[in-house]
Amino acid sequence: MMKCAIFCANGFEECEALLVTDLLRRANIQIDIVSMNQELEVISSHNVKIIADECFMDINFNEYDVLVLPGGQPGTTHLQENEKLQKVILNHHAMGKLLCAICAAPSILGFLGLLQNKKATCFPTFRDKCTGALLSDEKVVQDGNIITGKGLGAAIEFAACIINNIQDKETAETVLKQIQY
Repeated sequence: MMKCAIFCANGFEECEALLVTDLLRRANIQIDIVSMNQELEVISSHNVKIIADECFMDINFNEYDVLVLPGGQPGTTHLQENEKLQKVILNHHAMGKLLCAICAAPSILGFLGLLQNKKATCFPTFRDKCTGALLSDEKVVQDGNIITGKGLGAAIEFAACIINNIQDKETAETVLKQIQY
């Protein structure tokens, strides 16, 4: 079974993180919410407290097949500034594993040079931070092993694209029907 990690730093966009987590779990995909703090509690950009499944410092990232980066501020900035996470993302990419980022978070991939000549989308005010990307206004864009989403309004389609990659289109469509999408 493929294993996913979604990274939550203080100031993350709670709906993007939890909607993706919810839909992947409905598709019977293991996804761990990973706190970037030294404790499991993480506070979102709208002051919603969640309890993560794991702490970043306790994880063996070789066990994960998919990494997901939610947006939100200052959560995206906190993720980008974490040098250990940068190394995890770069290593994951080098192995050709799936990288997924939504809203402001594609800017992290741009910062790391992973969007060079890649089709991508992001929240409009972060377009200039997606260095090297061939930017699109589409809600969800996949180019190779990178999936990007435009923002919260695209979170359902973003999650469905991840499900389609991990399992198949039929599973993604079944989950969408279950939630009356």
